[in-house]
Amino acid sequence: MLYGRAAETTAVTLLLDSARDGEGGALALRGEAGVGKSALLDLAASLAAASGMRVLRADGIEPESDLAFAALHQLLRPVTGLLDALPGPQRDALSAALGLADTPHSDRFLVGAGVLSLLAEAAAADGLLCLVDDVQWVDRASADALLFAARRLRTERVAVLFSVRGDALLKGVPELRVGGLDEESCAALLASGGPVAPDVVRRLTALTGGNPLVLREGVAALSPAQLAGQAPLPDPLPGGAQLFGEQVARLSPEARRFLLVASLEAELALVVRAAGEALHEVEAAGLVTVADGTVRFRHPLVRSAVHAAATSAEVRDAHVTLAGLVDGDRRALHLAAAALAPDETVAAELTAAAARARTRGGHGDAATALARAAELTPDPLRKAERLKDAATAAWLAGRPGQAQTHLAEARELAEHGEGGLLEEIAQLRGRFELNSGDASEAVRILAAGDGIEMLADASEAASYVGDVAAIVELGRRARAHPPGFLRDVVAGIGAMLEDGSGGELLRGALAHTGELTLAAELLWGSAAASYLGEADVSAELVERAGRAARVSGMVGQLPVVLEFVATGERFKGRLSESAAVAEEGLQLAREAGYTNSVAAHLANLAVVAALRGEEERCRELAEEALSIAVPHRIGLRAGVAGYALALLDLGLGRYAAAHARFAALAAAGPGAGHPTVTWRSTPDRVEAALAAGEHEAAAEALAAYEQWVANAVTDEARALLARCRALLAAPGADAELFEEALRRHGEPMERARTALLYGERLRRAQRPGQARNHLRAALETFERLGAAPWAERARGELRAAGEAARPAADDPETVLTPQELRIARLVAEGASSKEVAARLFLSPRTVEYHLYKIYPKLGITTRTELAGLLVKASSPTEGVRARAGQA
Repeated sequence: MLYGRAAETTAVTLLLDSARDGEGGALALRGEAGVGKSALLDLAASLAAASGMRVLRADGIEPESDLAFAALHQLLRPVTGLLDALPGPQRDALSAALGLADTPHSDRFLVGAGVLSLLAEAAAADGLLCLVDDVQWVDRASADALLFAARRLRTERVAVLFSVRGDALLKGVPELRVGGLDEESCAALLASGGPVAPDVVRRLTALTGGNPLVLREGVAALSPAQLAGQAPLPDPLPGGAQLFGEQVARLSPEARRFLLVASLEAELALVVRAAGEALHEVEAAGLVTVADGTVRFRHPLVRSAVHAAATSAEVRDAHVTLAGLVDGDRRALHLAAAALAPDETVAAELTAAAARARTRGGHGDAATALARAAELTPDPLRKAERLKDAATAAWLAGRPGQAQTHLAEARELAEHGEGGLLEEIAQLRGRFELNSGDASEAVRILAAGDGIEMLADASEAASYVGDVAAIVELGRRARAHPPGFLRDVVAGIGAMLEDGSGGELLRGALAHTGELTLAAELLWGSAAASYLGEADVSAELVERAGRAARVSGMVGQLPVVLEFVATGERFKGRLSESAAVAEEGLQLAREAGYTNSVAAHLANLAVVAALRGEEERCRELAEEALSIAVPHRIGLRAGVAGYALALLDLGLGRYAAAHARFAALAAAGPGAGHPTVTWRSTPDRVEAALAAGEHEAAAEALAAYEQWVANAVTDEARALLARCRALLAAPGADAELFEEALRRHGEPMERARTALLYGERLRRAQRPGQARNHLRAALETFERLGAAPWAERARGELRAAGEAARPAADDPETVLTPQELRIARLVAEGASSKEVAARLFLSPRTVEYHLYKIYPKLGITTRTELAGLLVKASSPTEGVRARAGQA
């Protein structure tokens, strides 16, 4: 029975009720040992079972805290029969993590998505409750996967309840602090065991802080006279580890040995083999229980008392005995725990265990094993290599601070070693710096290398900074390497920025993009298209990179890939999808500790907000992005954030302010701006300059833009050029250019902006009839995309042309949420629910839930109708894409 836990019981009940109603969630109960967290989990289990919910449970076990996915296997074992219902990539990754399949290089994001999908499947009938006790001892791989899933519970009928003590972080999960009982509750608890004097109750409450475990155990050691208040209470009151220590001390040496071995391995048969038959004595003492062949301590403090009573020699001897009885990862961990000095044999076994964990996606546990292996490695250079690998594993586990520490130790050891290892360490330093530190420092570190991979990384870092001189120099150095896709892109980008001569190299590289399958390669292809002035082709390649990263497990790099996916969606006028991708990427980047990626997603969200006319939100997002990008010298992201503010002014008709911001972007140096942002924003700059009366500045911007897109062959690039030329053309000479732009446009937002500008020109030229057609088309597109300020401008022009604008019709872009719109588009393209789930890191049941809401919103009942509706609502871009793919 629970005493005095009304608030905690209410919170647990609300969590369960919400899950049963289709609104999943998670809650962490945090408190000291013995305060009653496990009892609250027991209460939750009984309430859930009584209502028909399925219950899964796992306990953090300290001996298994370094075994990757041990807790996850314990939790999910009853429902592994549902794995085949998962999307293929998620099923394979999770099966490998659980040791049910041999799939190399599982990605922790895919494993987490698989956990989410499996929980959704298990909850299908009547809901599901997952209980995870003592999270502080759950292995890192399991904790990462469970937290990934818990943070994403939305429409799943799943509740997850954690208990934790100490300072273990559970990012993104609401917490409820479980404190001691008040005096009234303590009195009720004590009275359940017999009469206790009121003064003694008050004194016991104060001495124990209301801790139920200490109360129960302490009272059991008191005499009747003490309970009656006739004899003084001991101070301090015996309880917790101290009281359990006294119980352990009263056991026979054989029983203490049994408990010590059980504290290191929980399997009963193994404990008996290692320590003999003493189970009856320790069970009789009430210190352990046995269930399903597993020895469980009555309370974690019992285990602490057992270790406090044992000498270090006894603990090592127990580890040695167990190492002789187990194999694989468990043997390696026991040998490492028993080692007193460097031992290459033990270090090698730990390294092999780390490799197995890494293959299954357990990067955090691999990092721990490799760091311990390094401690046991006698050879300095081999020790440095293992520390380098530990740094990589820690980084991929989302622990950048730990990664930096390991890498610094590796660098110090390798300073007098061979160059290959030093270059690998330097490349990792540069990558770490680029993801979370000073991008210009990353350029300095990476530019010291000679290999094409390191030169490419240096060029990428210089591109983030916006350091044109560095990009040019690195391009020159890349030319010394044999021709190949990566070499041609790096050299071609450098040549384009130097003298515009890199077009042939970049065009040659693009010719091979159909053969590319890796996300990193596709992003380089996107960069090549971008420097050719072909933003549409660049966006298509980014979209392919996003698909590749999600299904292949581009380990740890998904937040970075999603930066470009979100930008590509925005370029295509898909504002809702762009925002949804950026929000997803922002969450993943924050979870992974990728600070600079956080800035990228914030900046893209700021641009979306600017297009929608959300001024306050745009400014907040841009300022937060700049607060990271400027001190970290990420010129690309600082430029995008600045572009958002300029675009906001342009959309709201503040043309002088917009022109000043665009001019500042063009003049910004490395770390504050970027050439790509400059040329991509030039059509906006031309428009703002002319509207602000700066005709000469507009002409200069057009001349620069003509140079940028000289090598572009796609229709979208030529359309934007034609629009800029039309704006600067003399009256009467602009119509043909506007018509060319409208004919070539494939992206709806840019087409609508061109139509708006053309309509404005026609109305001012006293041709309202012709103007209305263009203004009407522009208004419909702006309303569909949610570009409010642009829609208002078009509506005003339409009124001035003699037509009252009709109310906006319901459209998928405006009726559906961003997540629903993403799902609808994929389904309309022919993707199954499983395929959509794999692409968006959702469960198939969540996809079906969203479709259940999408159909009535749009007044349809089938996937075929959905596809037809979305095709009708979209601008016809398929011809443009087909030509772009051939470029």
